[in-house]
Amino acid sequence: MGRNSGGEYEIRPSPDRLPGLIFAPAGERKTVKSPLHLDFRPDDQAAEVTRLLAHGARHADVGQSEADPWVVLADPEGNKFCVLGPRRP
Repeated sequence: MGRNSGGEYEIRPSPDRLPGLIFAPAGERKTVKSPLHLDFRPDDQAAEVTRLLAHGARHADVGQSEADPWVVLADPEGNKFCVLGPRRP
C-alpha cells in the first residue's frame, strides 16, 4: 500500500491482504498499443498461473531465467504481464 525503494507502488485491499497490484516503471519507452505492464501477486502463484493458462493466457519469454520469482504470461492479444511469487521478507 505504498512505495518501495525500487520506485514501485503496490495497492492492496489492506496492508496484510493479497492480491496486490504493483505499478513499476518500465525500463523502456513503448511505441506500441499497451505501454502498461501489470504484475499480480496472488496467494498461490502456481494455482493462479494454471487458472490464467486455462483462460487463454500463454507463457511469454522476455529473457527471464528459471530462477526469477515471477512467471511472465501474455493475454490472448499478446499483452505481457507477470504473476509474482511471495514477497521476500
